[in-house]
Formats: sequence, C-alpha cells, structure tokens
Amino acid sequence: MEKIVYKLVLKENQKVNTEENLLVQLEAYLKKQKRKDTDSFISFMRREIPKSHLKASTLKNHYSTLKLLEQYRPNLLFKEITFDFLCDFETYLLRLRYHRNTIAKHMKHLKRYLNLAINKDLFALDKYPFRKYRLKYVETQKGHLTPEELGRLELLAPILRRTSRRVIDMFLFCCYTGLRFSDAVMIKPNDFQLVDEDLWLIYTAIKTDVNIRLPLPLLFEGKAIAIYEQYRDMQFDTLFGISSLSNSYVNRLLKQIARLADIDKKLSFHVARHTNATLLLYKGANITTVQKLLGHKSVKTTEIYSNIMDMTLIRDLKNIQYKL
Repeated sequence: MEKIVYKLVLKENQKVNTEENLLVQLEAYLKKQKRKDTDSFISFMRREIPKSHLKASTLKNHYSTLKLLEQYRPNLLFKEITFDFLCDFETYLLRLRYHRNTIAKHMKHLKRYLNLAINKDLFALDKYPFRKYRLKYVETQKGHLTPEELGRLELLAPILRRTSRRVIDMFLFCCYTGLRFSDAVMIKPNDFQLVDEDLWLIYTAIKTDVNIRLPLPLLFEGKAIAIYEQYRDMQFDTLFGISSLSNSYVNRLLKQIARLADIDKKLSFHVARHTNATLLLYKGANITTVQKLLGHKSVKTTEIYSNIMDMTLIRDLKNIQYKL
C-alpha cells in the first residue's frame, strides 16, 4: 500500500495537498486496477481453473491451455477475444505443430471459460465468437496390435527383468482388460473379487468415474489372472508398483520393448486399450458389451473401433451363407 501512495505522490502533474485528496486518488487508483483485472481474460482463467473441481490430470490440461494463451497474448483482454482472434490463435498452434485434435482440445477449454465469463456477466453474449468458430476434429486411426504381435510380446515378457518386466506385464494386463494407464497404476489386490467362484476386477475409472466390472476368466482366456497372481503378494502400494507420474518414462521403456519384439509400432497404453477393444470385436463380441467393458458412457465412443480391422470385414463376409 505504501508503494501505491508513493507512486501517487510522485506522479507527474498531480499534487496531493490534503489527506482527503490522497484517499480520493487512492480509491480511484484501486478502482482502475480492479477494472484492469476484470478486463483480463488471462487473470479470470487463472482464478477460475482451481475452482473448477476437475481431476488433477484434467486440471493439468487446462493449465496447458492457459500457458499457451499467455505465450501468444500475455495481456489478453476479454474484448480482444473475437472470431479473428480464435482463427489467429489456431494458426499459431498449427505453426507450433500441434495436432488438429490437440488444438480442438485447447479451443474447447478456452470456450469453457468464456462461457463461464458470460454467466458471470463479464463478457457480452452478443459478442460470443464461438457462434461462428467451429472446433475442428480429424478422424484418427487407432493404433492396435495384431494377435501375432501380441503373441510376440507374451513370449518376450519372461526374459525381461526388473522395471521392464513390470512395464510389459502391466501393458499386457491392459491388453487383456482394456484399462487406461491412469487406472492400471492405481488398482490394488483388493480390487479383485470372487464372484460365483470366478475372479473379477471391479474398479471405478478415474477419468470417467464409471464403475467397471470385468470377469477375468472370460477375457483373453483368463491371461490377466496369471499376471495378477504374480504381483498380488508384492509389497507395493498398488498391484504393479508403478507411479502415475511415470507415464513418459514407461513409454520410453515400451519403445525399447517394441524394438526387442521387432514391432514397428509406437507402443503406449492407449495402444493396449485399443488392442483390447479391437480384438474383442474381431472375436465377435457385441459392441455394447465392449462398451461396458471399456466403461464408455456412450456407444458412439466404442463405435470408432468397429471399422478398424480389415480382418473383421473379411471374417464377416466369409460367414455369409449365400442361398440360391
């Protein structure tokens, strides 16, 4: 406060003759600063992100959007957010070589906080730029392993040691169960329960908060059970003892493992999940069954897998019985 008063006293062409004048000027200065803050979209977004009650991983993504906005326009004001601004920001992200779908994710975050600003009467509805601007997504090919590639990893696993062995076992476990990385690193032995004498994995997905129940003996010939039994008595906090913060390190190990298995694909836990869905559909599982196993809230999300493998098309055509 002393610094503000000092600034007012020394400001050119202004004289502070009485204590009353000082208070008037100080009040005007504070109002001006407050108005600047309410005009700033960056300040608004920085205040609102922590209040959003989002999961830690989602919060991280929102902060990434804020960082990009600050890099592009450090003092972004509400009045500057126009249709042209959105197009220019999109071009900026393209120049940084962001994928189209990643750009759409960041624009979706921006849209969320602009909508919130409208609800708080900080942005005029008639100036809303997303009426004209459309989020642009592109359809991507979901990477997956073929049964033969999966078999190669199964043969490689026993000869790996230490962390590499745990990583490949967790990866195979996700191929058999469809778990996301965020769930695989959090499951514990007590998430496995006997239901009518069969072992089930029952957990709540971290990303979607959906309760998922997996009958392990009926999935991929029960191969996940052997992995569970191998790790259930280990002295880890979770089944595999791999940190949720180690995703990038795990992906580097998977890259090495792929090379050892002579697999020319970029392995990740997304690939493990896609492999699970793809092979289940190829084996004839109903798409709504796969939806429940993956914990998708909408079957539309699961439908992206239904046209992945040419083998599925060939199998279905071969099964057609033509009658003359």
